[in-house]
Amino acid sequence: MLDVGNKSPEEAVGAGAPAVGIPAPASAPEAAEAPDAAGAGAPAGLAPAPLRPYLIVAGVLCALYFLYSWVQYAHFRTPSWDLGIFGQSVRAYAEFRAPIVDIKGPGFPILGDHFSPVTALLAPLYWIWPSPVALLFAQAALFAASSVVVGRTAQQVLGSRAAGLGLAIAYGLSWGLQEAVKSDFHEIAFAVPLLALTCRALILGRWSLAASWAVPLILVKEDMGLTVAMVGAVLFLKGSRRLGAALAAFGVAAFALTVLVLIPAASSLGQYDYWSKIEKTGEGADTSFGQIVGDALASGDRWEMVLHLFAITGFLALRSPLVLLVLPTLGWRFLSQDPNHWGMLWHYSAVLMPVVFLALVDGARAVRTSPRAWLVSYGRVVVPVATAVALALAAHLPLRELTKPETYRADARVAQARAALATVPKGVSVETDVSLLAHLTADHRVYWAGTSQDVDPDYLVYDLRGWSQHASDPELLASQLHPRARYELTHRSDGFAVLKRR
Repeated sequence: MLDVGNKSPEEAVGAGAPAVGIPAPASAPEAAEAPDAAGAGAPAGLAPAPLRPYLIVAGVLCALYFLYSWVQYAHFRTPSWDLGIFGQSVRAYAEFRAPIVDIKGPGFPILGDHFSPVTALLAPLYWIWPSPVALLFAQAALFAASSVVVGRTAQQVLGSRAAGLGLAIAYGLSWGLQEAVKSDFHEIAFAVPLLALTCRALILGRWSLAASWAVPLILVKEDMGLTVAMVGAVLFLKGSRRLGAALAAFGVAAFALTVLVLIPAASSLGQYDYWSKIEKTGEGADTSFGQIVGDALASGDRWEMVLHLFAITGFLALRSPLVLLVLPTLGWRFLSQDPNHWGMLWHYSAVLMPVVFLALVDGARAVRTSPRAWLVSYGRVVVPVATAVALALAAHLPLRELTKPETYRADARVAQARAALATVPKGVSVETDVSLLAHLTADHRVYWAGTSQDVDPDYLVYDLRGWSQHASDPELLASQLHPRARYELTHRSDGFAVLKRR
């Protein structure tokens, strides 16, 4: 189904008059490399696409993303420890320290876990706004910015503002981005706009620019090296063989370097720990490669995720070679033994959204020359269909919570959490649970209750819901977790306990 011909957007669609919305061919290859104009102008051979409407859409999306994230943070609904981890690492960068994340373990170097030095770019923002909330805003802005790339590309290639705005909205409300927003901040926020820009350049036939946008992906996360290699493969298929081969080799080398050398060198474990996600079952038992592949192919959760991934594009994304860029991410997720990687939840699908939506744009352009009349007709309506599907699905996705009054209502638990945090002096070391980690990283040295047995922090702050068997005696819990030190109870409510080291 893939159309891997070396087609630029300026290519004529057959003998005779060009199809509606596709301009006449550029007179020279350099025309396809003309710099993209911001505003009402357009690159040579492309339909004009004023920037302002897309900035308005992006502004609304950014506000929605950030509002959801902020309400979740302010009401202590943090779903995991990741926001605390990234808050701790970005704070270290902002203070010109090594990115040590004590939440992962005392003195744990975060580059020995995932290779994501790109998060250091958030340090200047942290100087202005020293809070994990700044990271949530940055992610909202990065996601929203990528919608501008998707929407304008759709308008310029397909020649329709309605198609461009519709696809920008459909993309912005896609399940992959919404689930990522719900999952708090992750480093993949940087990959989303980079992938959008890479795919745009591929669609417009700007091979060197595509490679330039792809290369920084290796600094986002270690697995992105394989995605960079796949960009090289697409360039090779498109006819840019030398550049494509070089980029593919670079991507594979970058992946190997990070997982075999850089991460093990930084890790206290001396190895890339996430191999175990493939090699061992959830119960910790070793498994064979044959069993891994068999389980992956027989998994309903994995295939359901793939079905939804392409269904939101009306399956027309499958007509574009850009769809090959999803294979590295889908590959490691299929092989993983961790159920969190299989389905539609968490942030793992966010990097797939710009790829499939821009593959839809490329596919819609490609089918205009199809000899099958029904496919040509389908290509004309697929963008409105994708927009309608996105709006329908949005009624069942995280952002729908913003329409409910109870989302903004603070309950007794919120007041109890705030009261507990208020009793902890700034600058002290603290051990706490997942729900409070991120709230303490800005001005404390923070440990997680599951990894800090080798140290005795100044304060312990426990969410008693997670320690129900010790809720009646937090001091006993403290003595069991930290037998070398003595702690006294300084604050207690129905939900939280604060203890101070004597």
